[in-house]
Amino acid sequence: MRERWTAGLVAGYVVLILLAVAYLYPFLISIASSFKTDQEAVAEPLSLIPQTPTFAAYERLFTGTDIGLWGVNSVIVTLCVTLGRVFFDSLAGYALSRLRFRGRSWVFGVFIGVMAVPTVVLMVPRFLVLKELSLYDSYAGMIIPLLADAAGIFIMKQFFDSIPASIEEAARIDGAGVFRTFWSVTLPMAAPALVTLTILSFQGSWNEFAHFVVSRQSPELNTLTTGVASLVSGQLGSGSQFPLKLAAAVLMTIPVAIVFFIFQRRIMSTTEGAEKG
Repeated sequence: MRERWTAGLVAGYVVLILLAVAYLYPFLISIASSFKTDQEAVAEPLSLIPQTPTFAAYERLFTGTDIGLWGVNSVIVTLCVTLGRVFFDSLAGYALSRLRFRGRSWVFGVFIGVMAVPTVVLMVPRFLVLKELSLYDSYAGMIIPLLADAAGIFIMKQFFDSIPASIEEAARIDGAGVFRTFWSVTLPMAAPALVTLTILSFQGSWNEFAHFVVSRQSPELNTLTTGVASLVSGQLGSGSQFPLKLAAAVLMTIPVAIVFFIFQRRIMSTTEGAEKG
């Protein structure tokens, strides 16, 4: 019996290792290829060790493109969208969880339905709305439509449902209003959901591409995603330019990885505190 259990455990670890390799291998190829020459990247695309390591792709990226401007635009948009989503999604989730009003279940059903709509379906209507409101090709047009999303509202609503309403009753007895109760009592208890929402919002807005395609056309408003897309389309000339494109992709992943590891520790510490409590 013990031998069978050990064999199953070993098999499980083998499967996990294979899945990890399959998931990480493309990213490792991107890192390795960013240090290759154009010729080597084409001749040996799957090699993880460059024969002649070079920083030429990174040098060309910083000297021949506007990656600095793209990065600034991405930071501005991502910070605004992340803060907006955390605030508005929390408010909407709390309202759907705690406030009793006519049609609440229908409103929640609409949010669930929006989650099922493919993003590409909304691209043309979003473009028309931005043009009509004179928000096209501006920071406002890039930020405002992303300030709330159905998935974030769903996450917060479900978490607020798990918090006993009796905890809020004490605050109401002391004279606290709905918003004060939400801000001072319920929201601090939702720290794990807030951290999760922050990570998802940051990652989603940082990697957003479709919305930025239809909300702007000026090169000065390029984000990293649209800027790198212009490299892929051959903005800097002919040839594969794989190292240049992959160098840009590698740099794009660094902020997301940093945010994830920082907030991952926050989730773990919050969970441990809840268990001890």
